[in-house]
Amino acid sequence: MRSSLFVECLLVSLSIAQESTSQKPIFQSESNVVIVPTLVKNDKGELVYGLQAKDFIIEDDGIEQVAQLDEATESQPISVVIAIQTGRRATGEFGRMRGLGSMLEPVLSNPRAESAVLFFDSHLDVALDFTNNSEAVAQRIQTSKPGDGGAAILDAVDFSVKLLSKRAKDRRRVLLLISETRDHGSHWARKIEEVVAHIGNSNVVVYALAFSPSKSQVLDTLRGTNRDEKRATADLLAAVALTTNAMRKNIPKIVASMTGGEYELFETLNGFETQLTAFDNHLYNRYFLSFQPKNPRPGLHQIRVRLREAGKGSVMARTNYWASASSVVSEAAK
Repeated sequence: MRSSLFVECLLVSLSIAQESTSQKPIFQSESNVVIVPTLVKNDKGELVYGLQAKDFIIEDDGIEQVAQLDEATESQPISVVIAIQTGRRATGEFGRMRGLGSMLEPVLSNPRAESAVLFFDSHLDVALDFTNNSEAVAQRIQTSKPGDGGAAILDAVDFSVKLLSKRAKDRRRVLLLISETRDHGSHWARKIEEVVAHIGNSNVVVYALAFSPSKSQVLDTLRGTNRDEKRATADLLAAVALTTNAMRKNIPKIVASMTGGEYELFETLNGFETQLTAFDNHLYNRYFLSFQPKNPRPGLHQIRVRLREAGKGSVMARTNYWASASSVVSEAAK
């Protein structure tokens, strides 16, 4: 609830800033077509298949749009950035992530897929540039080493979105973010609006698998599987401090929501494996809706997607996009 409130407040402030300040940078959009990745589940959490464009209602700032549906998403090439936190207490999660490469094999082995690997602590390290060699990706992930005391999540998201935005326009773009929930080290004051604009102006879908060190590693201590027993007292204190840090912003959850992706918190190896399996399954089973905005305006737009037949399933979709002044002028000139 707090994360949702933060997103709403952030989007409102960005819209006001865009309208009132002419010195703000303008972010060019790739086209006047807005892509809206959408996942539909029934009340049992199972995916709903076979829907058509007419089954969806898309609203742009409350105005219903004409929805289109891409029918050939499974054959579309895909680019994936795998961004893995290595700093702060991430080393305590390495054991849970040890099979990441093999778990991603269904995605990485697709001949039309390419992947890049990004490690980050307080700095960003492109460990492997885009390649369709799944073995090289898996091997590089296995070589991750403990980083420093930082976790610049916002910086990593922004950099990954920029990398993906440079790929060919016909490619689906996905960021798999594995990090803790709270940012430590990004340049918030001068970057937050810029990052939101980059995300809102891209067609990147963010899947976030987050860990909370003070939760998962305290559980390890109780299970007797945490070798760093000297840190047990600090871990327990950190767990207590969770309640006092409730207002801290959960960046992975926010960006996943903005892009129509998914966010899950894992605390165990089984939990991590379950969420990776869901990632593999959901990646090619999203509906790729799109629309051309009616009466577009510059700035941040709110998107709402729902099913025309209420009760048929729950919808998870992109919640906003960013329209530049130039794209609005271009559309008006048609």
